[in-house]
Amino acid sequence: MAIEVGSKLQGKVTGITNFGAFVELPDGVTGLVHISEVADNYVKDINDHLKVGDQVEVKVINVEKDGKIGLSIKKAKEREGAAAEQRPNRPQRNNNRPYGDRDRGGRGRDREERAPKENFEQKMLRFLKESEDRLSSLKRNTESKRGGRGARRG
Repeated sequence: MAIEVGSKLQGKVTGITNFGAFVELPDGVTGLVHISEVADNYVKDINDHLKVGDQVEVKVINVEKDGKIGLSIKKAKEREGAAAEQRPNRPQRNNNRPYGDRDRGGRGRDREERAPKENFEQKMLRFLKESEDRLSSLKRNTESKRGGRGARRG
């Protein structure tokens, strides 16, 4: 049986590292479940979730040319209906045009119409002034503490 991306398989954990777990698949080939693909929440220590010898259901997420197989436990647990419910409803894309109903001129033109250049320049000038003020006050405070610029050392 060839291993294909998207297929769900049963496997046995054969090894655990600090970055993931190696899982032996039915054909005797081994794939890696990266630590980020073990559970939906943050996994600090993979040993809290898996042990050598555990039987797990995995989903094949990629097969590289050199034979490395990427697996996911959390994607194998997701039901197709539940995953679709969690995603927000997005408008359908009009495939006849590259950006749907947008003007073919690209995204830049839309941004210019919404926010004229003057506003951006004003924001940049304000940011530059605030940044220089913060930097000068920081320099004043640190130099006085270090005794710089002619401060007396006793």
